[in-house]
Amino acid sequence: MHPMLNIAVRAARAAGKILVKSFGVEVDLNVTAKSQNDFVSEIDHAAEQAIISVIRKTYPDHAIMAEESGLTTGRDNDHQWIIDPLDGTTNYVRGIPHFAISIAYAYKGVVQVGVIYDPLREELFTASRGQGAQLNGKRIRASKHKDLSGALLATGFPFKRKDLMADYTALFTELFQFTGDMRRAGSAALDLAYVANGRMDGYWEFSLQPWDIAAGQLIAREAGAIVTDFGGGHSFMTSGHVVAGSAKVVQHLLQVAKEKLPESLR
Repeated sequence: MHPMLNIAVRAARAAGKILVKSFGVEVDLNVTAKSQNDFVSEIDHAAEQAIISVIRKTYPDHAIMAEESGLTTGRDNDHQWIIDPLDGTTNYVRGIPHFAISIAYAYKGVVQVGVIYDPLREELFTASRGQGAQLNGKRIRASKHKDLSGALLATGFPFKRKDLMADYTALFTELFQFTGDMRRAGSAALDLAYVANGRMDGYWEFSLQPWDIAAGQLIAREAGAIVTDFGGGHSFMTSGHVVAGSAKVVQHLLQVAKEKLPESLR
């Protein structure tokens, strides 16, 4: 096992224990708004600190980018950890059992290790660059669906960027004419993990953050999926606009996006 993967798994499991312990318990999680339609709870902070503590014990000088703590530089900034301690906060605080921990490790800006952990289902998705992807230690492969016809796609509404809703709706409406169905479950990390495992044939979303994507995009790619932006390029980590899936599904989805989306989203 890649040494960084070992640390990421340990950190994810530490955070998972905290999330499971408080899930569904009638306690005040002190939920506050970070910005419009974007919430954070005490559990997000506690899980994030548990992850950082595990990393810092072994790699005290590494940089960390975490959803709640922001960017923390270290003496060795070539090494960076990208953390989402609770992807699916709204689901969590509402008692909806669909959320995950996402941890990625990058060297000189290139993600080398990814972990997505669903602690309720005890599903641990992992990948090391060039070594394939696994679920609970068993190799996984992405769907080989040939086109949009009959495909099951995952997506997420741009709830933090409602100014993008018209473009989102136009693309959704067009895609829905061709696909079998779509799902909006509330965790980008798990959407990408499900693409990696073939549960979803494809996935698309606007305006995500690096911690939403970093681990999942590596896991999906190592499982054989294609991950791009809406122009077919690789700016998704900076733009936050992401498409993933089997090669043919992504190809057809990008064709529709070219017709329906402005250049600013491609």
